[in-house]
Amino acid sequence: MFEAFKKYILEKANVTEADLEKIEAVCQYKKLRKRQFLLQEGDVWKYNAFIVKGCLRTYTIDDKGTEHILNFAIENWWTGDRESLQTGNPSMYNIDTLEDAEVILITKANFDQLCSTIPAFNDMVNAILQRSFVASQSRIHTFLSLGAEEKYLKFLEKYPQLATRVPQGMIASYLGITAETLSRVRKQTAKNQRSS
Repeated sequence: MFEAFKKYILEKANVTEADLEKIEAVCQYKKLRKRQFLLQEGDVWKYNAFIVKGCLRTYTIDDKGTEHILNFAIENWWTGDRESLQTGNPSMYNIDTLEDAEVILITKANFDQLCSTIPAFNDMVNAILQRSFVASQSRIHTFLSLGAEEKYLKFLEKYPQLATRVPQGMIASYLGITAETLSRVRKQTAKNQRSS
């Protein structure tokens, strides 16, 4: 499992073999079955989690039982609850698997230690955090300013690999629209593509 993580790190950071050994020494490996939880609401999140294999989602459930999906994570992406990790407060989110998954977990203390002792790893993490912040801003803008069809098209453009792996109802939840609206938008989009 570490080989996939090593490949990811080497693509993004100029680390030594000794650095990689330090990183590997603190990795915990977890295999999850489809629909298994990585995190449940009310638990404190204690890790940085790298996805080696599979597709996971982060979501909340409101008082009416409606799911609100915050994000998805697939191979070579990170997942977790940053707020719970930083504050030690119980998480308001659930993270579960949409497919069988393999995840590498690094505790906060070990992760912080890696960042302080391996400058290239720290630079990689900062670059990831900056991209994540930009992606969050873009998501908020899309959510607030675009109509259902535009949201869906932007989702397809940005995450083409998710469109075939994630159930349509979950995509609708992620976009903040109903499953019926998404069905209508998909039909309209297909019709527009056939006629152009």
